[in-house]
Amino acid sequence: MSKDITRGGQFLIKETKYQDVFTPEDFTEEQIMMRDSVKEFIDKEIWPNKEKFEKKDYAFTEASMRKAGELGLLGVAVPEAYGGLEMGFISTMLVCDYISGATGSFSTAFGAHTGIGTMPITLYGNEEQKKKYVPKLASGEWFGAYCLTEPDAGSDANSGKTKAVLSADGKHYSITGQKMWISNAGFCNVFIVFARIEDDKNITGFIVENDPSNGITLGEEEHKLGIRASSTRQVFFSETKVPVENMLSERGNGFKIAMNALNVGRIKLAAACLDSQRRLITQSVKYANERIQFKTPISTFGAIRTKLAEMATNAYVGEAASYRAAASIEERINQRVAEGNSHQEAELKGVEEFAIECSILKVAVSEDVQSCADEGIQIFGGMGFSEDTPMESAWRDARISRIYEGTNEINRMLAVGMLIKKAMKGHVDLLGPAMKVADELMSIPSFDVPDYSELFAEEKEMISKLKQAFLMVAGSAVQKYGPDLDKHQALLMAASDMMIEIYMAESAILRTEKLAKLKGEENIKEQIAMAQLYLYHAVDIIGAKGKEGIASFAEGDEQRVMLMGLRRFTKYVNLPNVNALRETIATKLVESNEYVF
Repeated sequence: MSKDITRGGQFLIKETKYQDVFTPEDFTEEQIMMRDSVKEFIDKEIWPNKEKFEKKDYAFTEASMRKAGELGLLGVAVPEAYGGLEMGFISTMLVCDYISGATGSFSTAFGAHTGIGTMPITLYGNEEQKKKYVPKLASGEWFGAYCLTEPDAGSDANSGKTKAVLSADGKHYSITGQKMWISNAGFCNVFIVFARIEDDKNITGFIVENDPSNGITLGEEEHKLGIRASSTRQVFFSETKVPVENMLSERGNGFKIAMNALNVGRIKLAAACLDSQRRLITQSVKYANERIQFKTPISTFGAIRTKLAEMATNAYVGEAASYRAAASIEERINQRVAEGNSHQEAELKGVEEFAIECSILKVAVSEDVQSCADEGIQIFGGMGFSEDTPMESAWRDARISRIYEGTNEINRMLAVGMLIKKAMKGHVDLLGPAMKVADELMSIPSFDVPDYSELFAEEKEMISKLKQAFLMVAGSAVQKYGPDLDKHQALLMAASDMMIEIYMAESAILRTEKLAKLKGEENIKEQIAMAQLYLYHAVDIIGAKGKEGIASFAEGDEQRVMLMGLRRFTKYVNLPNVNALRETIATKLVESNEYVF
């Protein structure tokens, strides 16, 4: 079967068929074996030692990373030529997913090393650099860290003040500056450092070996709200000599390296928030079944069952969307390789193509894991606030997810900004569909009763209408503000929330429709309920954010017409029984005593 491969952002203007998406139910035997081996490692080496991570045992984090290296888990995405396993993008997501569930400290160390610590060299390094550094990083013999953030350069990454000065003989650069919030700094062997040469517009990347005798000093370990055993230090460079051959890519290309590394980091961060949710839900269900109040388990109470159902729904939808996007990226990479691109170029362009989806996932799943941990504490009640249960540390660890790899506010605005840029380049036709929606607003709506006998017939029509709502708001905003739209951040945030909910809800519907064809509707009633429940919430959010957006730039008749259109686009014909959907989901969880989806 030939697959229709869409471009990044095109989900807003095209109908995606369930046959064209990848779901967790599509894992190959090899991927399932990899998943199970990662789970075994986490259950044996990490989960039983959570207390060591909470007590800031940085040495144990380093030792655990070495064990992961011995198992080959640090080189999953690295080409075989440099000592890695060279597995596809879906498989690298899978490893990142299941290796990250037990504790944020180990998850951060793993992500910082395999992602932003290794991938810049793999994707931008020349042959000599890759041969020298990547095998050591892939095996865990060496560890990597990424030095971008400075006291005055956070979200505005290109504003860094760290300087690189070429020596008189032209053989090395002297780097001087201060970097902060550097993960793995305490035990890394090599830094990816970004500095500015002379008065260049853009920063430049360098590979810098960690040698204290070469003008490198570390600050004390930061004492943080969460991820307590993740080594986080300031790094100071004082005329640190770096051979010219250690420049990464070309002069002035550092900002591009940083942004593309963050694209990969964003979708991997979404994956890193998934297994944490599964484990938190399982812990919550077990406690709810064991905790007796008023002579009955609290898992029988409607308020608790509502929480469990919502937690499971978000986890299920996050899985659906994350692996959908991962497969889109892998397909684009494979397509480029088939066209003759190098592995480096194919992966860079493949991820860059779906940068919008990467930002969407980073925001949605990082917020879901925080909500999951928060509700987990509530289910545990007073015990949830105690360090004796896993909820307290999970809540603290989850909090950083909304900050690193670009704050969720930055990512919300980036997602819409990148979509508009794609539209201006002709990669995504936003204007045509937006004008079509504007014309439809002036037409008389049909009062025919549609046939919704097929599974998800109404839900898919609703997804289509939600896309029209987004196009109406975003299209009108672009027409009104043009290139100045980026100055209207509140409007961008509202439009972004609409876009996020569309992608997540559609991913859930497509995953479940595919699952129904595989197993039969009668065997997946809980998954159907989760897809419908998520869409119900998405419709509410899109209605509220759409109203907020319209009110910010439209007045008079224009506003009235758009609000009328928004009501039309967010109206159910058959409103779902939300409480019944939650009860279906909760019953399965409580009877299974774990997250089983």
